Amino acid sequence: MSKPGERKLQILQTLAEMLETPKGEKITTAALAARLDCSEAALYRHFASKAQMFEGLIDFIETSLFGVINQICGEETDGMRQVEHILALLLRFAQKNRGMTRVLTGDALVNENERLQARINALCDKLEAAFKQSLRIAATQERIPAGCDIGALANLLLTFAIGRWQLYAKTGFTREPLAQWPQQWALFYLACVNAPG
Repeated sequence: MSKPGERKLQILQTLAEMLETPKGEKITTAALAARLDCSEAALYRHFASKAQMFEGLIDFIETSLFGVINQICGEETDGMRQVEHILALLLRFAQKNRGMTRVLTGDALVNENERLQARINALCDKLEAAFKQSLRIAATQERIPAGCDIGALANLLLTFAIGRWQLYAKTGFTREPLAQWPQQWALFYLACVNAPG
């Protein structure tokens, strides 16, 4: 007999695996149930709807990312190092979690409940806020020019990550997010430290 919550986790893991297919066919509860060798009714004993299953994946993404971001910000005092580690985390997470990347880009949420995309948008807002916080620290440490537009820099960093996620998903997971990362971070670092004050 499986423990409570174990089957729920298995459903979410299977859904994430199904999202890893590059063609990105629409996932139905019937296909998910077939993959799990159970009935659709069995799925609905754990989740009220397919939207709730996707919400479970979004919860996992949010908990995973912000758990590490909080750790980074707690352990690393240098604001620019925080920025570097957060950006690398976003790229690494996508590269290791193909199915979750399709959730982050919204590809997997097409034709699903619109509140799911709203949750991803809110998650991206929180990521941008994390960049802003680290950039503010960098400004107080005089690592970036005083008076530079921290909001613009934070948005640039976030849109870079989103672009890498999109490229990874749209190329059938062939263009890895961490490809050329050292060179790209060097360019971002220059952009940050030379931002107009």
